[in-house]
Amino acid sequence: MGASLRLRAGLVSALIFALGVLAWYVATLAPPPPAGMSADYAKLMGGGGGFPTPVEVGSVLWGHLTDPFYVAGPNDMGVGIQIGYSLGRVLLGFGIAVAVAVPLGFVIGMSPLMYRALDPFIQILKPISPLAWMPLALYTIKSSSISAIFVIFICSLWPMLVNTAFGVASVRRDWLNVARTLEVGALRTAFRVILPAAAPTILTGMRISVGIAWLVIVAAEMLVGGTGIGYFVWNEWNNLSIANVVCAILFIGLVGMALDLMLAASGRLVTYRE
Repeated sequence: MGASLRLRAGLVSALIFALGVLAWYVATLAPPPPAGMSADYAKLMGGGGGFPTPVEVGSVLWGHLTDPFYVAGPNDMGVGIQIGYSLGRVLLGFGIAVAVAVPLGFVIGMSPLMYRALDPFIQILKPISPLAWMPLALYTIKSSSISAIFVIFICSLWPMLVNTAFGVASVRRDWLNVARTLEVGALRTAFRVILPAAAPTILTGMRISVGIAWLVIVAAEMLVGGTGIGYFVWNEWNNLSIANVVCAILFIGLVGMALDLMLAASGRLVTYRE
């Protein structure tokens, strides 16, 4: 039954994809230019003919896949290298956020006093757009790359912090009471009782955070420039290479899906062990 459902879902997905490509192809068919207007001028004025067709995008995409790591200059590098720069910044900022959010979330979840003391600061800082921090980061840090990492840290922090605190606070009191009865130390209780129970919720926060981080890095790299998939998109737009922009959007989606699937698999593994 499960295999049959997966097969049918795959067929429906393939059908939706084919219909999307067909609609894309039809939308890119340029109408004939009005009488007295040249085809080149009509294309310049806009219309479907100015957007790349699926075949054109496929050709450009194949070029990226066959040579993703070339370096022809500081402003001309393969999409694989650009994605590598972006992933490096995301993973570094995300890792720092994990190191801060998980321990702090434990403290907040285990201590009603700390929850009440820190909650106003969290509620004020959490809604602030991560990109709003970019000017201050550039002014104080000076380095555009480190500033982008800082922005990733900020945007990754809050979902993990809130989910960790919620997961820790939701641990069954019976388990904690048993640990106290057995005179288990606080540190051992945290690692042997609270962490396994809260792990699915913590991983859910990580999954949300890494998705937001991958969204934000594209916008941050458009602002700071230099390297990264966000800079690649903006640079190709300035070069009016719409086919490259479409390919970059596809790569961004695929990498984001891969990151989400990896953390989702980790969450299922933890739940299974539970």
